[in-house]
Amino acid sequence: QVQLVESGGGLVQAGGSLRLSCAASGRTFGSLHMGWFRQAPGKGREFVLTISPGGTPYAADSVKGRFTSSRDNTKNTVYLQMNSLKPEDTAVYYCAAARYSFTVPDRYDYWGQGTQVTVSS
Repeated sequence: QVQLVESGGGLVQAGGSLRLSCAASGRTFGSLHMGWFRQAPGKGREFVLTISPGGTPYAADSVKGRFTSSRDNTKNTVYLQMNSLKPEDTAVYYCAAARYSFTVPDRYDYWGQGTQVTVSS
């Protein structure tokens, strides 16, 4: 069992930056692919990016070039660095974990409770 807790959300102006953290508990964090998803009000959960156990990221086109990710397996933590934020990025951001790299939410095994990111224009 893996427990995930997101933090770092908040209110920022368009063009600003924000870093989210996802702290994990569990014995297998170092072997897990970590995913970031977001969900805006009235919309489905959208893929943001995934990062492999070794730290290789794969980002959705909507955030490519603006969002980056890293992880510290010794601290069981993954980070989502969000730059050049747009109002369209406003959503609840979720951290998730899976044994393989997926871009769809229903393939992830573990989920955090989410952290709100609001980008003002």
